[in-house]
Amino acid sequence: MSMKDCRNRERVESMMDMSFYKGRKVLITGHTGFKGSWLCRILVNAGAEVTGYALEPPTMPNLFSVCGVEEKMNSVIGDIRDYEHLSKVFAEAQPEIVLHLAAQPLVRDSYEDPRYTYETNVMGTVNICECVRNNTCVKSFLNVTTDKVYKNNEWEWGYRENEPLDGYDPYSNSKSCSELVTHSYINSFFGDMGVAVSTARAGNVIGGGDFAANRIIPDCVRAMEAGKEIIVRNPYSTRPYQHVLEPLFAYLMIAQKQYEDGKYAGFYNVGPDEADCLTTGELVDCFCEKWGGDARWINQYDGGPHEANFLKLDCSKLKSTFGWKPRWSAKTAIEKVVEWTKVYIAGGDVEKCMDEQIEEFSGANRRLTGISCGNTGKWLVE
Repeated sequence: MSMKDCRNRERVESMMDMSFYKGRKVLITGHTGFKGSWLCRILVNAGAEVTGYALEPPTMPNLFSVCGVEEKMNSVIGDIRDYEHLSKVFAEAQPEIVLHLAAQPLVRDSYEDPRYTYETNVMGTVNICECVRNNTCVKSFLNVTTDKVYKNNEWEWGYRENEPLDGYDPYSNSKSCSELVTHSYINSFFGDMGVAVSTARAGNVIGGGDFAANRIIPDCVRAMEAGKEIIVRNPYSTRPYQHVLEPLFAYLMIAQKQYEDGKYAGFYNVGPDEADCLTTGELVDCFCEKWGGDARWINQYDGGPHEANFLKLDCSKLKSTFGWKPRWSAKTAIEKVVEWTKVYIAGGDVEKCMDEQIEEFSGANRRLTGISCGNTGKWLVE
């Protein structure tokens, strides 16, 4: 193994050093959502002092209620649009690191209530930026947006961070606006304050515990529970599917690295490799295979509102900057969804299942124990 390969391997290994978060004060907006619940579990396990600010969990059932973190953190129910309440919580928590996930996250819902979508996704970002601006405790701030912020040209190559921002539908456009708000605060305020700020544009996430409406994997699970065929609205749309742990650990990596050195602040795509940009039909085929039994699906386009048909991300920047790479393939991600879901349906230990998946994911590179760097005698992992 060359010294260059050793250095790259060491960079990947160092990404997952969760000991950095032990005792750190972290504020998460949107913590009661699907991604937020997994993120809270990761950080609570790492020993962070976590404060969450969000609405009540958006579905019933919901992951936040079953993932066992509420009693281990400061969970505050509040509306991201309520600046007075948010600023009070912020001042009390005095976070060093802020992870902004709160959003109205569904394309179809944004067509039904565009005003609420813009109020939440744009003014919510303004409000959290104001809290960061007015509290000197913050050293690292990450705004989580989406792969849908880009002007979609329906082309076959991945969008890069320097592509134009111009989401089509109210959800996508509001997240483009959230990016622009963040850029403005960086230029106008944060640059002079020494606050390291990044945005992360993630692809479509799947994982155990997503109970949302109008998402393909939750639709698959509901169909299995009901003993019905899976209804697929658009089996030919291509999306960058990834397990929810992929972007979450990338967010934590970015937040840590820019905390330690502001040169890492920037704008990053977080998505799977080319092979895991699947059509919805391919994704559901894989789900049916992993679920087993008589699982099957039918194509039933429902004439819904416009959504992009073809969407990929170019993650070269994240890879070259941090030595990052995706860990789980789309097929492995679906295996983990099925594993979690069957534990949940059976009334099993969901917390244990989550912890095992987190440990397996974060420890993926540590399985390289025993590989040395050439003749240096230096072992990458003890």
